Amino acid sequence: MAKTDDQNVVELLLSQHTQIKDLFGQLSKAQGDRKRELFEDLVRLLAVHETAEEIVVHPTARREIDKGDSVVEARLHEESEAKQALAELHDLGVDHPDFDAKLAQLAKDVVDHADHEERDEFPQLRAKLPEERLRRMAGALRIAESTAPTRPHAMAPESAVANILAGPPIAVFDRVRDAVRDWTRQHR
Repeated sequence: MAKTDDQNVVELLLSQHTQIKDLFGQLSKAQGDRKRELFEDLVRLLAVHETAEEIVVHPTARREIDKGDSVVEARLHEESEAKQALAELHDLGVDHPDFDAKLAQLAKDVVDHADHEERDEFPQLRAKLPEERLRRMAGALRIAESTAPTRPHAMAPESAVANILAGPPIAVFDRVRDAVRDWTRQHR
């Protein structure tokens, strides 16, 4: 995923959507350790992506394009369901007999969610916000991603305030866990 300073928030999110779809495709064909590694990559990307959207994109969309909240509320509901499904898959593990079927359903739901954002939210953001603001939002999104949890926490609320308050302490724990896991994997 390219992270250039000239990328606006919509371009950045579209790039991440492509990366997420690619990971689902690779994961559906993978086996053993490779499957486990790809799933860990997917979990991290989805958790960070959704948290950052909840902090940066959805509040702006709610203020600027969705005065009645229907578009944003629908996306938050989808994200909540995806977090719960991802947490369940994380707990099951890639070797569980139900993993592949549940992963296929999650992939469908996540792709549908991305399609809704791309159709209902992103065009309106582009139409109503100046390009410079969209570029600044990309910077804010990257900062939010750097402090976001790296795995789903199914009980965490989907709001900017909750993510700002709870996200960094949870993220520290997640990132330490990730570092230990990666170190252990490298030193087997």
